[in-house]
This record gives sequence, C-alpha cells and structure tokens, in this order.
Amino acid sequence: MTITAADIAAMDAADPLAKFRDEFVIRDGLIYLDGNSLGVLPKRTIARMNTTINEEWAQGLITSWVGADWVNAPTRIGDKIARLLGAEPGEIIAGESTSINIFKALTAALSLQEGRKVLLTETGNFPTDNYMMQGLARFSGGSLECREVAPEDVLDALDEDVAVLLLTQVHYKTSRIRDMAEVTAKAHAKGVLTVWDLSHSSGAIEVDLNGAEADFAVGCGYKFLNGGPGAPGFLFAAKRHHDAQPVLSGWFGHAAPFDFDGEFKPASGIDRFQCGTPPVLGLAALEEGVDIMLEADMAKVRAKSVQLTELFVTLMEERCGEFGFEFICPRDPAQRGSQVAFAHPHAYEMMQALKARDVVGDFRAPNIMRFGVTPLYLAFADIAEAVERLRAICVNAEWDREEYRTKAAVT
Repeated sequence: MTITAADIAAMDAADPLAKFRDEFVIRDGLIYLDGNSLGVLPKRTIARMNTTINEEWAQGLITSWVGADWVNAPTRIGDKIARLLGAEPGEIIAGESTSINIFKALTAALSLQEGRKVLLTETGNFPTDNYMMQGLARFSGGSLECREVAPEDVLDALDEDVAVLLLTQVHYKTSRIRDMAEVTAKAHAKGVLTVWDLSHSSGAIEVDLNGAEADFAVGCGYKFLNGGPGAPGFLFAAKRHHDAQPVLSGWFGHAAPFDFDGEFKPASGIDRFQCGTPPVLGLAALEEGVDIMLEADMAKVRAKSVQLTELFVTLMEERCGEFGFEFICPRDPAQRGSQVAFAHPHAYEMMQALKARDVVGDFRAPNIMRFGVTPLYLAFADIAEAVERLRAICVNAEWDREEYRTKAAVT
C-alpha cells in the first residue's frame, strides 16, 4: 500500500514526542539525519554554558570545583546515564573519550582474568575498538593476543584462552543489534568477561546492562545524548567488578587525590575508573543532553524510532527503488538500531548532493550512505521529504558533478 501525505500527517499528529523538537536548535529547511554522528544542539545547553563560563568559571574560578559541584560532575552525570541504561547508581562514570574508556575497561577486565591472554572481537567493528585491542597486544610484548573473527563466528571463538570479548551492541554501519543478554551469558559460560560499546545504543534503544549481567560497557556523549562535539564519554563497571585495576591510574582515580600521595591507591567504587581532571565544560553540556533524554520515555523513543526507520525503508522502496540502492540493515526492526544505511556505487557523491539540498547524513567507506534517526527532533514529514529530495537527485543526476567527487577530511 502506497504511503500518502495524509498518512504522514496522521503520524505526526499522533506523535507523543513531538514537543521535544522545540528543545533543539534546528534551522528552517534542514533535515538532519546525522544524529548518530553528532547530535543537535539543545537550546538549554546555551544557557548552561553561559552560566558555566560567565559565572562558575569567570567569577567562581577555582572555588567552583566545590561551589558549583564540578568535582562531582563525573559521578552525578554517570548516575543519570545509568538510569537510561539499566545500571545502578555508582556503576557509571562520565568523562574522557570512548577510546580511552575502552582502554580502561579492557585493562580492568584483564586484571580479573589471570592466565588468559586473548582479546576477542569481530572484524568490521568500529575501528577504534579494534585499534585499542591491537595496541594493547603490541604493548604486551606477546603476552596478549588480539583475535578478530567474522561476526558470525564470535560465539564459536569463545574458549578458555579468551579473557575479554569486546563488541558493539549496535553496529555503526549495518545497525544490527547484538543480543546483549544472550552473548554475555555465552561468554560467561566460558569464563569470558564482556565489554560492550554502546555508542550507537545510548539514547537510541532500550538498554538493560544489569538485566543482561554485562561486565563493562562504554559509550560516547555526542551522538544520541546530544552532548556536543567531542563530548565526554562514559564507562560502566558492574559493582561486582569494582576491585578491578584499570591501568590508567590517574590522580582522580586515587582514593584521596588531594592528599598528593606519591603512591597510587585506587579509590573505592566507580571512582577508581576516573583518570585525569574532569572536563568541566564538556560535562556541563553533556548533562543538559542527558537531562532531556531522561524527560522522554525510552520506550516511546524506541517505538518512534522503529516507526521512523520503517517509514524510511518503505519510502525508499517506493520512491527510489529503481536507482540501485541496497539496504544493508536487518529488515526486522527489532534487530535494527536507530539508523538506516544503503550501499550504492556513488554513495559519497550522492551524500554531497543531498547536503546541498539541506539533507545531512553521512558516508562510510567504501560505499555506504548512513542516516541517523533521532526521534526527539525528527518528524515523519522530515523522513518523507528527505526521500523526495534523494529521488530528485537521482532523477536529475545531480550527484554527477566534479565537486562532489573529492573526499573531504570528514565524511
């Protein structure tokens, strides 16, 4: 059945999350489908940053570590993120980048796995995850092995030599969702600890870390949490693992950092997973994005995400089916995160032509057009209009221009 304009209007009229669009800065005419790379600016973040800079920093200066509670921002925001991800207070710390947090989680898990030497992941994972494993293996001088197997072979590769399994729950290209509970249970049956990358999960799908008995997890703050470019990430460590020893033993992970003891003594609980001085400005911006997510119902967010992605796929089939797009995500929405992706021989050029028409998605090598679907600020009409603009680009061959063929530094 063909989807009509009346159908789209009815979907938007019934949207329980429509009010959240006014929380964000979105200029007229823009259809932003890249929230899985960088979320849109929340309006309240502007006021928060003004306060943090002009009052807390400019006026309070060093006293704001206590007076404005800067010192507790990593745990305060971590506890808020925990509410989104099925974790308990004191199990998530906010701060530092996803890559650094992956390193900390891997080394913490290794400290609990004496006698095991294999770091296991899948080929085609987001590169920084695998790079961290590879770097650890090289630095170990041969005592550790980074083992990468095909996605479908991961569970069969679990054995008594594997110390840690690192997987991304929602794949950054295909949007495939891994069953966290099932994979974790099978890893535990072999004595393997898990580290989950939630970069495309947090704020996008419902997550239950403790329900799945996950060991460690990491994620970023600048995608669906709308924390801003380069926003701090976060690290989850189940309470049963709070005696682990992450290698990056920075001063904020010390039991008493302001005693300035010459010998490192790890803090108790999640604080031992801190490292350097908290990035206050980034944390302030992140907190506003997290607060907005907490005001929304994640079940409603997920339900709308499924509706939006289903609409996108259906309209692509109806309106652009003859132009050679290959849908590379799972067709079952229950197995798909909050994005859709299509392979095409001219994916890069088409994405540049789309941006010229004020539709922003992104390109992932070698031939993937990726569209993030962010339910808090996208309407169903946005999806329909984006597909129409893509159809016009194909019909008129607008993508076939020299200026669209030169790859930019960021794709």
